[in-house]
Amino acid sequence: MANLGVYPVFDLVFKINTGGRSGSETDMVIIKDMESFSPSIDGNVEEWTPMDTEGWIRRLMTGKGFTITLNGKRHVGDLGNDYVAGMAWKSGLECSSKAEIVFPDGDKLEFDCIVNVTTPFGGDSTNVSGLEFELQSDGKPSYVPATSGTGE
Repeated sequence: MANLGVYPVFDLVFKINTGGRSGSETDMVIIKDMESFSPSIDGNVEEWTPMDTEGWIRRLMTGKGFTITLNGKRHVGDLGNDYVAGMAWKSGLECSSKAEIVFPDGDKLEFDCIVNVTTPFGGDSTNVSGLEFELQSDGKPSYVPATSGTGE
């Protein structure tokens, strides 16, 4: 049964495809030891001021993109964490992948992305080494609602 109501952020599940864009569903893995995330949606809004609006601006959303910033710890030996950290040294199509977020109610956001590693390791001498990166959308995502199983 799907979780309804409010939920803790740790109930969100982030996955990355370690096979890149050509990977299969079996290549989707959790990225271990992520501590926080921040989604950001950028909208492209076209503006115009026609004569018949008496100076009032008209607007239309003509495009969108999003970025999900994840921060956590560098966990050597975890398939998802190693895959993301290795992207720091790549460029071009090698930084293209697929990702998904599974929500507590069973809904899923699936999307192609560019993996932009901003901090592959580091920190103070007494810290656990960090890993910070962005999953930048590449094209239109697919939002898949959970099936309720109630026949509705």
